[in-house]
Amino acid sequence: MHQDLGTIDKTVLLFGGPYSNFQATSALFEQADVLGIPNERTICTGDVVAYAADPIETIAAIRARDIVVVAGNCEKQLGQGALECGCGFEEGSACDLMSAGWFGYANKQIVQDDRTWMRQCPDVVSFRHCGERYAVIHGGVTDIARFIWSTSPQAVFDAEWSRLEAQIGPVNHVLSGHCGIPFVRDLNQGRWINAGVIGMPPHDGACQTRFAVLEAGAVQIRSLEYDVEGAFQAMVDAGLTQGYHTGLRSGYWPSEDVLPTALRSSSLANG
Repeated sequence: MHQDLGTIDKTVLLFGGPYSNFQATSALFEQADVLGIPNERTICTGDVVAYAADPIETIAAIRARDIVVVAGNCEKQLGQGALECGCGFEEGSACDLMSAGWFGYANKQIVQDDRTWMRQCPDVVSFRHCGERYAVIHGGVTDIARFIWSTSPQAVFDAEWSRLEAQIGPVNHVLSGHCGIPFVRDLNQGRWINAGVIGMPPHDGACQTRFAVLEAGAVQIRSLEYDVEGAFQAMVDAGLTQGYHTGLRSGYWPSEDVLPTALRSSSLANG
């Protein structure tokens, strides 16, 4: 499903992956209010529910704002009552094994009304900003859970861009989420902008998470300060101690096997 938001020439706030982190979600909305960005100019790239301890509260906060949420793989899976997250992790990987814990926890809590809301989230959102057309997706168009990194080959971006334009027509720029690490990559077609996620840090050794602001045709990736200790303790209290809880404090993901070699902490540490 494609949702066209028309023309939005004022500042747009973009974020992804609340991941059931209610503390980060609350902080994000506080930032939106400080920046004077209203709900109708706030867009989420999906995965409202995932690793952290407060799926119900996080969904409620998102729905109360009535912001646009692009369907992520978590919305698809939970909305359909599936048995696993469909995150795209390689079978048997550490991330794949750890995901079973949080998914089962969240799946038991989410009520039918929230599942219905998830099923109604659009797959693609588009809007015009300062004379150019933007499309917002979750991971990829060929695969909703495709991991597209700053280091991905040009051919990956070419394939996704072609499939996207085949669905909704020409676009100047693409906004995405899913992979968890924000970036802006200039391509022949335009910019591919990953807004990052607010629910987990971007594997850089710091606790702050990320969101993006689009203003006057320029995009800024911004850091988000939030109550990390509150989110950590909520996960411990909920028994979600498979590893993601420590990532909130350390700033590093509990497993790197999903990451390209160039984005792993050893590579980052070596500059």
